[in-house]
Amino acid sequence: VWLLEHPPLYTAGVSAKDDDLLAPDRFPVHRTGRGGQYTYHGPGQRVAYVMLDLNQRGKDVRGFVHGLEDWIIGALDRFGVQAGMREGRVGVWVERKGAGWSREDKIAAIGVKVRKWVSFHGISLNVEPDLDHFGGIVPCGITEHGVTSLVDLGVLATMDEADDALKSSFQQVFGPVQPGVAPV
Repeated sequence: VWLLEHPPLYTAGVSAKDDDLLAPDRFPVHRTGRGGQYTYHGPGQRVAYVMLDLNQRGKDVRGFVHGLEDWIIGALDRFGVQAGMREGRVGVWVERKGAGWSREDKIAAIGVKVRKWVSFHGISLNVEPDLDHFGGIVPCGITEHGVTSLVDLGVLATMDEADDALKSSFQQVFGPVQPGVAPV
């Protein structure tokens, strides 16, 4: 697992629709081989590239995606954020309520590719990105829901705190890990 933070950019998964790129000149657009549609990556967002051998984990792509969702939900729980999965929608969602209104916003996206039972690509968790940057795309092809972040929810988490929560939750979902050495 690699934890990164990208400069502002849009990525297009294999299901991306041209009409969902609303501002093609706003940020660089990178076509990828991952599943899903358009998403934004940028400062304040933790992107985790997950390369796991699914031969050792049951050869179950849906189970793997649910595991990624559980991983993020567990990390968010450490901040007191109640999040969950939604039937028919990949990613992690939070319910927001106010006086007389309620809506669901996406706080984390998932886009993976599996080749020879090895996973590629991964997840993005919105810690403190500029949420206006999502306005150049239809995020994940979904127009009827919004996008949120920890900071937008009132959780003033640092990227290091988000990383610690992700690392801890990962082990609970996927088992023990061996820290790698960063290349020089």
